[in-house]
Amino acid sequence: MGYNRANFNRIREMYQEKYKIAEAAAQARRQEVYLKIPALRALDKEMGSMGLAIMNAALSGKPEEAIAEIRAQNAQLREIRGEILVQHGFPADYTDIKYDCPLCGDTGYVDFKMCICMKRDLIAAAYESSGMGQLIKTQTFENFSLEYYRDSPENYKTMQKVLEFAKAYVENYGKPDANLNMAFFGGTGLGKTHLSSAIAGALIAKGVDVYYAGAVQMLSDFEAQRFGNSTSGEELVETSRYLDCDLLIIDDLGTEVYNQFTASVMYNIINTRLNRGLGTLINSNLLQTEFRKRYWDRITSRVFGEFMIMPFVGTDIRAQKMRKKS
Repeated sequence: MGYNRANFNRIREMYQEKYKIAEAAAQARRQEVYLKIPALRALDKEMGSMGLAIMNAALSGKPEEAIAEIRAQNAQLREIRGEILVQHGFPADYTDIKYDCPLCGDTGYVDFKMCICMKRDLIAAAYESSGMGQLIKTQTFENFSLEYYRDSPENYKTMQKVLEFAKAYVENYGKPDANLNMAFFGGTGLGKTHLSSAIAGALIAKGVDVYYAGAVQMLSDFEAQRFGNSTSGEELVETSRYLDCDLLIIDDLGTEVYNQFTASVMYNIINTRLNRGLGTLINSNLLQTEFRKRYWDRITSRVFGEFMIMPFVGTDIRAQKMRKKS
């Protein structure tokens, strides 16, 4: 379980570039003040010598009092330096390196641990690469309303349990013996995508690599990879993402054209991910009985034998919202 490798490499390179830019900008400001205040160059050289003296003193085991005296002298020179800059119309810290993040100095790490700024950037990148960028921002556990299921006490109770299971899924994700696989069954407009988005957002925030795919597009990608013409000049389709991500969310399973090839692909995806101990979340508008009739026994045995089955019930929420507007 961890951040997407491509995202991590890209963000790490971004931080390396930010660090270089901050260093170069500070160096340019130093050269600027050296031209206007030539004496400052000699002062900086003296301060640099003192810094080296502090390091040598520490390595040679000199008393702390001697090291403290050198540090005090260096601090005094820094104060004088700041006053000189101010006298010439510059801020006292004008030549200091201005990092975006003062905690890590744009390295992404503090004491060998990932800085909160890098975690934030990785999470933002994960939102985009998950395929659910906008949905994750608007569909959360907090705004999943059970009020839409009050058409009957039984439906309300069922969906209350579904919501509790979804939250528990996030809470237990990655723990030993936790079931990483869920299947949402039920008609359109009953909240399957909303809860999938809520799960995805919560897990991405925990550093889980989540990838969302519509069943039609996913199977189309495998078809293009299998039957595509590599000499046509088109970029080859990359399907490893479906097999390697920590959590794969397959939406609208049952809307795809079903044949020998797509059945084989679906079985391979589900079985491979189960064998690798990776999570899969399936959304389908089919009823469980319809799902069993449509798919191979090998597929249904994996789903109904290895997945937590969540039935979605009630009345189309979109239709309810439209009625309220009219």
